Amino acid sequence: MSLLNPFDASLSFEEKALQIFEFQKKNNLVYKRFCKALGVGAIKSTDDIPLLPIQAFKDATVISSPNSKFKIQNLEFFQSSGTSGMQRSRHYLIDTAVYRDSIILGMNHFYDLDEYVILAYTPGYNANPHSSLVWMLNALIENDQSGLSRFLPLGDVIDSDLLDEITSTGKKVMLFGAAFGLLDLIEMGSPSLPKQSIILETGGMKTHRREMTKEELHEQLAVGFGLPTSSIHSEYGMTELLSQAYSQGSLWFECVPWMRVSIRNPQNPFEILPSGKEGLIGVIDLANLFSCSLILTGDKGIQREDGKFQVLGRWNPRNLRGCNFLIDD
Repeated sequence: MSLLNPFDASLSFEEKALQIFEFQKKNNLVYKRFCKALGVGAIKSTDDIPLLPIQAFKDATVISSPNSKFKIQNLEFFQSSGTSGMQRSRHYLIDTAVYRDSIILGMNHFYDLDEYVILAYTPGYNANPHSSLVWMLNALIENDQSGLSRFLPLGDVIDSDLLDEITSTGKKVMLFGAAFGLLDLIEMGSPSLPKQSIILETGGMKTHRREMTKEELHEQLAVGFGLPTSSIHSEYGMTELLSQAYSQGSLWFECVPWMRVSIRNPQNPFEILPSGKEGLIGVIDLANLFSCSLILTGDKGIQREDGKFQVLGRWNPRNLRGCNFLIDD
């Protein structure tokens, strides 16, 4: 097949997903072996596409390419955060332009980026030279023609003069960062944000502070920055995905048009659960054209009839029966 554009709106999600499934089954050695172990034949619906356990990004090199001549050591990659010696996921990028397009098109699907200045506060992520979040924020900052978007200095409050300068241009603030870092900004005494600002938190909570609910987090961020809770938004993304889902003032995430989520039975991940039933989050991310678009995550979630979903935390990996052995050598 000729490589399609995952963002091409002239084709339906179903058409693109089925084409990418065939491409990856043929050109991704890990996914090909996975499908072979399952005895997968012809697929006629996206509901029947098998999802690769996300553990594969830790255990193997997950690449989809008809060109076997490239050298893996020359590829850029994203790596999940973790302590020294910890097994971490690697997501190799054959074409970084696909990720850049997914970021800009995806954000513009939910927000008019021309209206915003991006302020990024990412302690803990800056130390990871292969952070997909830092790469994403750099792309958003470079996309802003005003020159006001930037990474904020670590360990310091937000400069009120900067906020005044942004307001004077008629633009709005979008403060982007991990939950624990945003709470640190509040504790350090950062000023309230201008009205119409948006806080976009990316999670990153439990390893740095006591665990709290999303409701508690959003309430603290709203009070701390002087905004209504409707201005506290969230992003659902991960190292293994090149697309993100967003929640805008609620706990329910909505996918970009080239990404789809389903909830799977943890005892039988090939079974899609009905709306309202808790299970494992499965993702089809068409932007993962050159890695694997068809992923069974380790997150538990629940979904509404309209397709929006909530993330309910991590699932115990011991519950993932019948998955990981299929990608072993």
